[in-house]
Amino acid sequence: MMTRRRTMAQIAALAAMPLALQAQSGAGVVVIGAGMAGLAAARALAAAGWPVTVVEARNRVGGRVWTSGRWPGQPVDMGASWIHGISGNPVTALADAAGAARITTSTDLAVLYGPDGSVLDIANDLTQAETLIEAALAAADQHARDQSLQDAIENSAGWRQAGSGLRRVVRYLVNSSVEQEYSGSWSDLSAWEFDEGQGYGGPDQLFPGGYGQIPERLARGLDIRLGAEVRQIAPGPAGVRVTLADGTVLEAAHAVVTLPLSVLQAGDVGFGAPLAPARAAAITQLGMGLLNKCWLQFDSAFWPADVDWIGWMGPQDGVWAAWISMTRVTGQPLLLGFNAGDQARAIEGLGDAATIDSASQALRAMFGSRTPAPRAGQVTRWAQDPFARGAYSFAAVGMQPGARAALAGADWDGALVFAGEATSTDNPATVHGAWTSGLAAAQVLAG
Repeated sequence: MMTRRRTMAQIAALAAMPLALQAQSGAGVVVIGAGMAGLAAARALAAAGWPVTVVEARNRVGGRVWTSGRWPGQPVDMGASWIHGISGNPVTALADAAGAARITTSTDLAVLYGPDGSVLDIANDLTQAETLIEAALAAADQHARDQSLQDAIENSAGWRQAGSGLRRVVRYLVNSSVEQEYSGSWSDLSAWEFDEGQGYGGPDQLFPGGYGQIPERLARGLDIRLGAEVRQIAPGPAGVRVTLADGTVLEAAHAVVTLPLSVLQAGDVGFGAPLAPARAAAITQLGMGLLNKCWLQFDSAFWPADVDWIGWMGPQDGVWAAWISMTRVTGQPLLLGFNAGDQARAIEGLGDAATIDSASQALRAMFGSRTPAPRAGQVTRWAQDPFARGAYSFAAVGMQPGARAALAGADWDGALVFAGEATSTDNPATVHGAWTSGLAAAQVLAG
C-alpha cells in the first residue's frame, strides 16, 4: 500500500563525495555516536586524513543496529532487521564487504488469522479499505491545515458510511502497513507527510548472522571510545568542546552529532550555545516512534512452515498483529512479534515474563489451546533505552516539509554538523538513510 524506501545514481554520487575531502591542518573531529551515521562520517573523514575520535555512550557499536548473542548459535536482531530493497541500496554493498550472508523474505508469503484462530480471506475488504484510505488522504490534501492520519480517515465520508467490519479492516491495514512501517500511531502521524521518502527495488533481506556484522566491521581501525556518554557540547577555543559524563573534555575543530531525535528532544545532552532556529524547530516538529520486538524460541514449529508473515486481527487493534516466522528461511523454530506506536508503549510497561505471556496468549488464540509455551524469549524496550528513547523518527502532525533538511547540516559557523536517520530527506527511519546522512555530514566539512 504505502511504502518508503534513492536511486542508484544519487547514492553513487553521494558515496563518492568523501573521496574529495581534504583534511584541514590540525583540525580534529569528534563524532558523537557509533551508529551507522557516526561510523559513516568517521570512516569517510579518517580515510581523508582527518584526526577522528568517536564517542559512544553504549558499550557496543551499532546504535539501533543491535544483534543479541544471548542464544548460542542463534543471533537475533533487536533493532534493525532488513535491508529494505537490495537493488542500489548502499547497505547491500556494506553487507557484501562484511561477508554477511542474507536471506530473502516475502510479504506475499503470508497468512491472516481472526480472533478465534480462523484463517481470514479479506482480499476484497482490503481493496475497499485501501480505497477508503486513499480517498480520505486525497480529501485531507485539500485542507488548509495538516491533521492526523486518524482524523483524516475518521472524518472522511467513506468512514462514516462504513460498517463495523470494514472499519476493522481499515484499522488493521493502517496498523500493518503504516504504523508498523513508520513506528508512529495514526493519531500522531501527519496525514500530509506520513509516507515521506523514497525506496529501492528488489526484495527485502534479513541477516541470519545478524545485522550487527556490518557496524562491527565498519568500526575496525577507528578510534572509538565506548561507555563515553556525552553531557554537553559547547563552543570551544579550537571550535567545539565535548564534555563527557566522567568529566573528560575533548577539544576539536568540529563535532558530528548523530544523537537520536528523541535524545535531542529530551535535552539529555546540553548545548552551550543556541542552535539555529530552523534546526531547533525541526527537533520539536518531528516525531519519534516506537517499534518493539519479542523473539520467541520454540522446540519445533507449530505454525505454517511455508509462510514468512503471520497476521492476527485480534480483539485489540494492533496488539500482536504482526509476526514473522524464521522457519521457512532458516529452518529455525523462531517467531518474532512486533508492536508499534501506542500498542508498543503500553506493552513496554510489562516485564519480560508478562510480555512473553501476552505474546503467547495471542499465539494460543491463533493456533489453539495446545500451543506450547516458548522455550525462551527476548524483548526490546526502545523507549526505555536512555541512548535511543524510541525506535526511529516519523512525520508528525504539523511537521513542515523542510524539517529534516533543516535538522541536517552545519551549525555554529560549521563547528557542529548533524547527521542520523532523522536528518535524511529521502530515506528517513532506515539504516541506509542513516549511513548516507553520515557521508553527507562528512561532505559538509569539505566546505
